[in-house]
Amino acid sequence: MVHRMQFYIDGAWVDPVTPKSRPVINPATEQPMYDIALGSAADVDKAVAAARRAFETFSQTTREERVALLTRIVEVYKSRMKDIGAAVSDEMGAPIGMAEKAQAGAGLGHIMSTLEVLKTYHFEEQVGTAMVVREPVGVVGMITPWNWPLNQIACKVAPALAAGCTMILKPSEFTPSSALIFAEILHEAGVPKGVFNLINGLGQDVGAAMSAHPGIDMISFTGSTRAGIDVAQKAAVTVKRVSQELGGKSPNIILEDADMQKAVTGGVAHVFNNSGQSCNAPTRMLVPQSKMNEAIAIAKAVADKTKAGDPRAADTSIGPVVNAGQWEKIQALIKKGIEEGATLVAGGPGRPDGVDKGYFVRPTVFANVTNDMTIAREEIFGPVITILGFKDEADAVKIANDTPYGLAGYVSAGTVEGARKVARQIRAGNINLNGLPNERTAPFGGYKQSGNGREWGKFGMEEYLEVKAIAGFGTV
Repeated sequence: MVHRMQFYIDGAWVDPVTPKSRPVINPATEQPMYDIALGSAADVDKAVAAARRAFETFSQTTREERVALLTRIVEVYKSRMKDIGAAVSDEMGAPIGMAEKAQAGAGLGHIMSTLEVLKTYHFEEQVGTAMVVREPVGVVGMITPWNWPLNQIACKVAPALAAGCTMILKPSEFTPSSALIFAEILHEAGVPKGVFNLINGLGQDVGAAMSAHPGIDMISFTGSTRAGIDVAQKAAVTVKRVSQELGGKSPNIILEDADMQKAVTGGVAHVFNNSGQSCNAPTRMLVPQSKMNEAIAIAKAVADKTKAGDPRAADTSIGPVVNAGQWEKIQALIKKGIEEGATLVAGGPGRPDGVDKGYFVRPTVFANVTNDMTIAREEIFGPVITILGFKDEADAVKIANDTPYGLAGYVSAGTVEGARKVARQIRAGNINLNGLPNERTAPFGGYKQSGNGREWGKFGMEEYLEVKAIAGFGTV
């Protein structure tokens, strides 16, 4: 049973302090599926009190106790993969196979990789005569998005548990069911009461209350840059730690000697994956100006084979985008690209042919884009890719770095050395070479307006640790 009209606080399912709810809409049908409870500042107060009580004991648990806890969570999580996948597919529109394997699988992967980090992590080290100790930061407020819901929940909750922190999670109001299932998993695995708490609600209510709450020691936020700025401003009053993973407009540089067929095909497919709703998607493809026509032909072929349709249908490549607001924003940006003179290669405004309902977007390719165009500057967050031309390697790097964002970058070249050379010049937190995926044990996060924290692996766990120096430790 999914407790959609309740919150998980202090180890139990509880009613909101003030009853309030909203419907959750299926983006493929535009029809309401069920209602969820919405929280308030009063609910946040209850959760913070529970988390602070729990911190006194959970922060003192041993490595071995936390290893055993994460091990149990992994086992219970595995038994709920299909439930998570179904919830994600219904609520944000991912094709069912992708939701079960990639969406649910990403969450499991982060818990497992955190478990391995915890087994060998050095919480203490001798520096001269001082002992440097890494201790849990305290009570953590977590605000997560709808586009990769379990990925973002797990890569915050798992390292916080490993570090010995207690927490309050506010998942996206658009994808509440998968988060509630996650709470059920933690409960079944035996997470002590008060260690993990969950409140559904809106950002202006629950998120704002968490950000400003004096009883919360840290906020970990993933979402838009606009919302991240608001969170940081509210958190500044209490001088709490703020870790953020925000928007992106990532460049994908395909150099002259790269395999064009492979690089363009992979780059376009990456953007279309998850209906373009990935913050690190390589949405600005940079190709040699002399190879623009070749890139256009390859990109068009990929777009023509990408089918947007029913998330439950076997032949669906991508589902809808998450809600009406996102759909309207994407449509406006597609129209803006046409107005500003970009070449529309595939897709365009409106729903795909044969689709008359749902928030479906036509897989869209723009070419001959310049970096001053709106579609090259703003994060579209839909299945829309822009292809820009460059004169030479230096020009490519200049265009790549001409953005307020710095989350990810991609480089394809004929040699690894050539790709590495360019990668070192891109101002972004994650660079992928020649189509290789991210390494889950390496840090994930951005430069500039893409955020200021790191997640994944030991780097992610260290976000939840304070550093204490005990002077004279070696002489006492």
